[in-house]
Amino acid sequence: MSITIDSIDLPALPGAGLFRRLAALLYDGFLVVAIWMLVGLILQIIFGTDTNHLENGVVETDPVLGRILFAAMLLSATGFYVWFWCKSGQTLGMLAWRLRVQDLQGNLLTPGRALLRLLLAWPSFFLFGAGYLWVLVDRDHTAVHDRLSGTRVVLLPKEFQPLK
Repeated sequence: MSITIDSIDLPALPGAGLFRRLAALLYDGFLVVAIWMLVGLILQIIFGTDTNHLENGVVETDPVLGRILFAAMLLSATGFYVWFWCKSGQTLGMLAWRLRVQDLQGNLLTPGRALLRLLLAWPSFFLFGAGYLWVLVDRDHTAVHDRLSGTRVVLLPKEFQPLK
């Protein structure tokens, strides 16, 4: 028997554990890298390959194109996470691991809250994962960036079928 999102008491769901969060993050990382490869291809088609040259065995890229590429990568990754978190509360990696991000009342995130969560997640990850490791000691299994942004990542029941 499958259940729908409307039949779940969303605020009462348990917090997601560290392993599931990291597995979903890895899964999503592969998707984001694929998006970045597509962005790079599109920029190469637009600007051509003559913007790069080999100097002393190192590929030198036009600095303006490098900045455009960095901005496009940043915007595409931001768009990926904000879109999925606001649309369904789940990225594809979170869907595979039965995770959902929501506000404290169980609602989908607003774009502002999703962006805030994403901006706070970067230091949580790059400070040796300390913000994520907090999940291990927090009684609600909440990461630092979730606590600061007023969000929760919850574990959905096994019976939940999102595509039906």
